[in-house]
Order: sequence, then structure tokens, then C-alpha cells
Amino acid sequence: MGGETEVRTIDYHTGGEPFRIVTAGVPEIPGATVLERRTNASAPEIDRVRRLLCHEPRGHADMYGCFLVPPDDAGAHLGVLFWHKDGYSTACGHGTIALGVHAVESGLVQADSDGDTDVVVDVPSGRVTARVHCSGGVIESVTFRNVPSHVTARNVPIIIPTAARTGAPGAAGTGAAEAIHVSGATRGAAEVAVDIAYGGAMYASLPAGAFGLSVEPRHLTDLIALGRAVKAALRDHPAARHPTDDRLSGIYGVIFYDELGPGHQRNVTVFADGEVDRSPCGSGTAARLALLHADGFTGELTHDSIVGTTFTGRVAEVRGDAVIPEITGMAYRTGSHRFVLDPRDPVGPGFTLR
Repeated sequence: MGGETEVRTIDYHTGGEPFRIVTAGVPEIPGATVLERRTNASAPEIDRVRRLLCHEPRGHADMYGCFLVPPDDAGAHLGVLFWHKDGYSTACGHGTIALGVHAVESGLVQADSDGDTDVVVDVPSGRVTARVHCSGGVIESVTFRNVPSHVTARNVPIIIPTAARTGAPGAAGTGAAEAIHVSGATRGAAEVAVDIAYGGAMYASLPAGAFGLSVEPRHLTDLIALGRAVKAALRDHPAARHPTDDRLSGIYGVIFYDELGPGHQRNVTVFADGEVDRSPCGSGTAARLALLHADGFTGELTHDSIVGTTFTGRVAEVRGDAVIPEITGMAYRTGSHRFVLDPRDPVGPGFTLR
């Protein structure tokens, strides 16, 4: 079938969140570093592959994946560009966990059959490590050691509209609006406070209870709308700027959380434009750990997702005002794929519906 585009992938899920690793079919992405390649990946011939794989009919609005690229230097095993339906992210903990599993399962990195093996990965936000734990030749878990993570701002006040309809970009839904009104809002808007922290990307955190909601699937539509609204309210906010590299600036995700007990939280992260992380969110967990550490928490965090999966996290090291988080989870292979695009196909690289 001449003229077809062919792309090959190996797919995993980490805590329920998909991760599609492209193994063939991507044009060379220029750049001296992974961060430079992230910028250059927006070239049409490269970005076409991202859209092909995460848009329907081959993907969906919440699809996630990566392109493998060379590392910045010989100190890492591989480099990676993370992508989703709206573009390219600077960090991805669940993806780093999946890459650790993939590197060992594929033989890219030779692993100790009874012990820990480090898979070092260059990502746009820096160098991270996936520590793969094996027993009897079987991978049992992966611990993701993140870049330095830090608190950016606490109790940042924002105004959220309460009268807009569910699902409108940047607007809260009807059910959420009613809940906000109960909490004391008037005149069609509510003021809430968010904490902002960096875990390889910028995240805004606030309890779901601030809107009279909880982190449960039945509230997901309202949480998506509220996530968009919070992100819109923080657009260009000074607290969302990275202190040293503006390419890492901007609120990437909004974390809604429930307190379940000492050292135990449940969260859902709404990232990019209304996308939902099915996992507990690795880089988001790092941001949560930075905030909790600033509040004096020194234990292990049990971090649940909206679908009931769990990561565990801890602060492994303190570096001045920053912490080095370690988050443990596991990824499982779900399939290997050969995707094609027929040049006659009228929908081309696809579309998204939500």
C-alpha cells in the first residue's frame, strides 16, 4: 500500500494512565538538548505523528505518549519528549516509570535480576532516574527520582466564575457552581486560594472540598471544568513562572485533592486543556510532596488516583528550598502496535472529541 505513513509503538499503562512509546516512524528531531528538541518537535512533519497517535481514531482526548530521542550526554541512557493531545509537556512521572519498565523489558538497559537497576532519562525539565526493582527476574516496582521540586507560592487568591455551563473551556459546571455558592460565593463568582508548586512542571493545588466536591468519578465533569477555570485564572500569573528557565513556566496542571488520613491523599490532576490523569500523577505527586514538606510532613505519602490506583512518595533529599522527591509505582505493557495512515484517508491525522 504505497504512500502510507507507518508508526510503531509499544504501549503501557501506569496506574491506569496510558503511555504510548514510539519506536519507529518519527522524523529526526533536531536540537542539542532534549529541551531544545521539545521546541523543535512542533515542526509540522514531526507534530503530525503526535496528532496521528493521540487523536481519534487511533487515540483519544486523554491519550499520552512520547518520542524517544538521544540524551543530552553519555550520562543518561535515553532522552524523551512527552506529548498529549495539546502538545508537549516538560515532565511526566508516570511516563518515566513506564520508560524504566520498557528499558529493562526491551534490553535497552541490562538489569540485575534480583535488585535495583537505574535507568537514567533526560526529560525537558532535567535528568531523572527510574530505579527498577526486580526479584527473580521479574519487575516488581519502579521508583521515579525527580528533578528538584519546590514551592512557588501559597494561598494565591483567584476568582472562579460560577454561572457558566459544565464543559465550557475555562468555566465551572452547574453542579460545581451550586457547590461554590453554598460555600459563600455571591454575584456569580467565587474566590478560592491555590498553592503553586513545581515538580518538573507547574501545578496549582487545592482541595476538591473548596467547591463542595470530592475526588470521585461522579464529580469528574465538574472537576474538569473547574480545572480549566483555575488554569485560566492563573494564566500569566507571576507565581507560575519558573525562576531560571521561562520554557518551564506556566501552569500545566491543576490538582484537586481529598485528605483521607495522615499521609494519605486522593487526587485528580486536570492538565493541558481539560485532560485527566488516570494515575496519581508522578510529577504532580512531586509538587504535592514539596508543599507537604514545607508544612512539616516528613513521612511517606500514599497518593491515590480517581480510579483507585496508588503511588507512594517521599522526600529523599533536601537541597536548600527544594526537595528531591521519589515516587514509586508500576507500569504494565498493554500492547504493541503498527499504526498506518492511508494518504486517501479524509480525516488525516485525526480529531478529538470530549
